[in-house]
Amino acid sequence: MSTHPFPPGFLWGTATSSYQIEGAANEDNRGRSIWDDFCRYKDAITDGSDGSVACDHYHRYRDDVALMKQLGLKAYRFSIAWPRILPEGRGAVNPKGVAFYDRLVDALLTAGIRPFVTLYHWDLPSALNAQGGWTTRDSAGWFADYASVVVRALGDRVKDWITLNEPWCSAYLGYEFGMHAPGYQDKALAARAAHNLLLAHALGLQAIRAAGDAETRVGITLNFEPRLPATDSDEDRQAAEQDFDWQYEGFAEPILTGAYSQRMLDRMAGAADIRAGDLAMIAARNDFIGINCYTATRISAKRGVVYDDDPEFTRMGWAVRPEGLYAILMKLHRATRGRTPLYITENGASFDDQITDGRVHDERRVAYLRAHFAAAHRAIQDGADLRGFFVWSLMDNFEWSFGYQQFFGIVHVDYATQKRTIKDSGYYLRDVIAANAVIEPSGSAM
Repeated sequence: MSTHPFPPGFLWGTATSSYQIEGAANEDNRGRSIWDDFCRYKDAITDGSDGSVACDHYHRYRDDVALMKQLGLKAYRFSIAWPRILPEGRGAVNPKGVAFYDRLVDALLTAGIRPFVTLYHWDLPSALNAQGGWTTRDSAGWFADYASVVVRALGDRVKDWITLNEPWCSAYLGYEFGMHAPGYQDKALAARAAHNLLLAHALGLQAIRAAGDAETRVGITLNFEPRLPATDSDEDRQAAEQDFDWQYEGFAEPILTGAYSQRMLDRMAGAADIRAGDLAMIAARNDFIGINCYTATRISAKRGVVYDDDPEFTRMGWAVRPEGLYAILMKLHRATRGRTPLYITENGASFDDQITDGRVHDERRVAYLRAHFAAAHRAIQDGADLRGFFVWSLMDNFEWSFGYQQFFGIVHVDYATQKRTIKDSGYYLRDVIAANAVIEPSGSAM
C-alpha cells in the first residue's frame, strides 16, 4: 500500500497553541492575555465563547500525550502562554507556569516525542498591551527577555524553538482589520506592529541562542497563501508572479533579503518606525523556516482572483489546492538557495465531523491530507530541503474568532465531557507515520 516514501528521519507531528487548548485561564497565577480581553467584546467571537476552558489540556496533558504516542507522533509543536510565565509580561516569573511546561516537556520526551516550542502564538499579556503592545518598539525587547526566561528553563531538553507564529496575522488581523486580538482597526498601527514583530523575531533569535546551547535550533513560522496562475497561459503565469503578496513581501522577503519591497513600503506609508540597522538584524540567519499553508489564490490576467472551477472547499471556505503547498515550498527553496531547512508547521482542514458508530469518518480530511502529503513529497523530490510536516491540529479546539465552530482536529473533542475520539484522519496519519510514506487510505483500521 505504501507509495512515495519520505527521507529517513522525516519528522511527522501535529501542532496546537496555548490559548486554543490549555484552558485554566484563571489558575496558578496566569495573567490575562489580549485574547481573554478580546473575547469579552460584543460579537467578537462567532458563538460568544472564549478559551477559558477550551480542551482543558492544562489538566489533561498526560492523556493527550498518551494519544500522541498512540498515533505514533515523532514531534509535537505547541506554544508557551506568555502570561502563564510572566503574568505582567515582564518582571516576576511565575514558578507554577514554568512547572506546567516542565511537566509537559518531560512527558513528551518520556513518550519519545520531540518538542517543538513556539514562544508566541498570539496571547500577548494584557499588561503589555496597555503599554502599547506590538505598536511600540519596546515590545521587541520585552519578547527577547521573555524568550530568555523560557529557554533558560526548558532549553536543556527543548532544542527546537520558533519565535513567532504568523506575525502577519498578529499585525494585520489584530491591528488593521479588528478580526483578532487586540481588535484594533488602524492601518498605521498595523504597519508599526508588523515591523516591531520582525524586530522581536530578530532580538528573539539572539536571546534564544544566548540562553541555549550548541544543539539549539531557532526559526520563525510564517503563513502563506501562494499565488497560482488560473491557467497555463503566459499571461496568467505572469499575473500570478506579479500579484502583490503582502504575506510574503511583508515578512519572508525582509527576513530572507534584508529589505522590504517597494510595494510593501508603499503600503506601510511611512507608519512603521524603521531605523538604521533594523533590517540587517531582521535578516539574521534562521536555522529553519516554518510554513503554515492551507490554501492558495488563483490569479487570472483578465479576471483577477478566480474560484469558479474549484471542486472542493473546507468549512472555512478555503479552496483545496495542494499545488499551492508545493509552490511555496519551491519558492522558499529557491529564495534560500536550498541553504535553510524547511518545516511545514501547519497544514490541515476544517470539515463538518459527526460521530457515528463511535467513530468519526472524516474522509474529506483524509483526502485533503493525502493530497498535501503528496505535494510535500513532490517538493522533496524536486530538491526542497523539507525536514518535517506538522498537521494542524492534534484536536478540535477554540478556533479564534470562530469559537468552537471550526473543526481542524484529527482528534474529536466533546467539549461538554472533554472526551477525545481519534478520527479516521488520525488513524490515517498514524499509518503514514508508520510507513514514512504517502499511502492510500485503507479504512483506517483501529
